Amino acid sequence: MIGTIDMQHMRYINLFEKISDVSTKYCFKYNETIFFCVPRSMISKSIGENGKNVKQLSRILGKKIKIIPEPRGEEDLKTFIENIVAPVQFKDFQLLENEITVSGNTQTKASLIGRNKRRLLEMQEIIKNFFSRDFRVV
Repeated sequence: MIGTIDMQHMRYINLFEKISDVSTKYCFKYNETIFFCVPRSMISKSIGENGKNVKQLSRILGKKIKIIPEPRGEEDLKTFIENIVAPVQFKDFQLLENEITVSGNTQTKASLIGRNKRRLLEMQEIIKNFFSRDFRVV
């Protein structure tokens, strides 16, 4: 699924595993939020009682933290993208041969693309690492 992990993400993963006692291989950054992908059965354990693990990680790292279920394949692709971009909701989702297209109204597209295409580039990298496909906003 995911390619190389840089040292900073390795530190995030080690800290996450130390605090939550849940093992993961997937950590990425989108819109200044750090995401951890864990197996579905381990989400509640990784969040902790009353969200204490997420709060502790957020306090230590000084960033927002989100824990999402790791995708099991292409059938989880739409929910995976929805979890990442939430609370932004897109109107249409198309899975083509080697490309994923997402469409919405003007404000949705602006939110998905971001200033200087920063969010679009981050999402393209995430989708390329997890699913080996291109990502477009139309």
